[in-house]
Amino acid sequence: MVTDPSLLSLIEASARIADGRLTSRALVSACLDRIARLDPVLSTWVALDAGRALTLAAEADAAISAGRRRGPLHGIPYGVKDILFTADFPTRAASRLPFAVPEEAEAMVIQRLREAGAILLGKLNTYEFGTGNGAVYDDLPVPPARNPWNPDHFTGGSSTGPGAAVAARMVPFALGTDTGGSVRLPAAACGVVGLKPTYGLVPRSGMLLNCPSQDHIGPFARTAADAALVLDAIVGADPLDPASVRHPLSPPRGAGLDGLAVAVVRGFHTGDPQATPEIAAGFERVIELLSAGGARVVERETKIGTHDFRACSRVINAAESAAIHRHWLDTPGARIGSALRDKLEGAFGLPASAYLDAVRWRRVLAGDIDRLFGDCDVLLCAGTMTAAPRIDDEQGCIDFTGNSAMAAFNLSGSPAISVPCGFDGQGLPLNVQFAARAFDEAALFRVTFGLEAALQVHDRCPPDPTGTAADYAAPPSPPSREGRAAMLVERLRNTAARIPRPLPDALEPAHVFLADERMIQIREPS
Repeated sequence: MVTDPSLLSLIEASARIADGRLTSRALVSACLDRIARLDPVLSTWVALDAGRALTLAAEADAAISAGRRRGPLHGIPYGVKDILFTADFPTRAASRLPFAVPEEAEAMVIQRLREAGAILLGKLNTYEFGTGNGAVYDDLPVPPARNPWNPDHFTGGSSTGPGAAVAARMVPFALGTDTGGSVRLPAAACGVVGLKPTYGLVPRSGMLLNCPSQDHIGPFARTAADAALVLDAIVGADPLDPASVRHPLSPPRGAGLDGLAVAVVRGFHTGDPQATPEIAAGFERVIELLSAGGARVVERETKIGTHDFRACSRVINAAESAAIHRHWLDTPGARIGSALRDKLEGAFGLPASAYLDAVRWRRVLAGDIDRLFGDCDVLLCAGTMTAAPRIDDEQGCIDFTGNSAMAAFNLSGSPAISVPCGFDGQGLPLNVQFAARAFDEAALFRVTFGLEAALQVHDRCPPDPTGTAADYAAPPSPPSREGRAAMLVERLRNTAARIPRPLPDALEPAHVFLADERMIQIREPS
């Protein structure tokens, strides 16, 4: 029996709070103790208010004693990526830039979690503005988060703090954002569950946007069942986010793996780039467990690969981010971190036609994903091609993101989830990814519930780090800016050149899937 409350899953902690075996104050205290012990090395938190959290926990306990329990998240502590606006903590977004946060701009998801009784402990680490070039440098006002399984290693990004905090058992769940994998990548690196819901299912009001047509908010948790509880609390339309929809979560369809149809897409990890042997072996083991559990496993062939999705996503992402943030490059004295500067400067030389072509190609790629489902309930594909690289491996960190198969489902809007499936020879987590059709999160939860029961890896806890942060690998210094802008422009243009031309005439005018049959329509000037 688990005696340290911080080691309980969300569902376990919720059940104990509900029946009186555990108080919210005891759970919050245990989490705060764990943060105090581990975070000097892991650097996951950028703002924390222990006194406030303990006061709220006492209030939560009093409400339960009075018969006013609000639901399964009542009294449960959590953290949030520091690009979501909150009333109780400032938003810095790991930046020195003096960006303005509108008054009363608290994120709707934070409001909904408060209404559900959850207790916000503070803000969690991130890339600057939640975006960048994929690398980690030493030029931001806060040190980068470190992987709890080995602090020499990368957490994945850009939701660096949420993934590491949940893996280190500092909180039962956390919220992050996902534009090209930024929930699922840290989940994969840190060995937890990371969910990107269907586009529009979770509103993004009160979020520092980067790429509005691909930005999502999603939960990190120890298990898929925990993530499902969080998702249930934050879904629903919000008039401040016009892309959000009022769509109920799909009801569960059966239990267990028996009869579930899984389409296996190997092409995402057997082409260019290839997955490491350990990632590939973990993938094959998952297939074996699904089959043994009664799932119908179907192989799907595809000629599209991770490089296709990433090229399309990179062009759209760069163009939309530059439209929002490029004014900082024209602001005298603006101290922009190198990773963010790389992304913005690279977009300067991108012609409008390249963005329009990428928007058209996005629809083609989304159609290819739809066809992969066939009569199956979910897709199984690679997540990342490697385990987490070292934090001082600049190119390794960039490739961890750039070679992943995560962006495909930001382009299609489909729900997708990263699930831990074991560990490599260094003790670093391995992962796979599942995707479902739009608004069919229930299919994702069904397959991951069954797989977790077979894998039994979610209860494994990282060892406490020893020493101090100075004892571990340091992130690299930023590269020289001399000639870099021109190089970045050329690189993004080369990426845009991967888009096939001409694209199908039937897609004129181009449509981009958003949600609930609503589309953004873009027409080129006649």
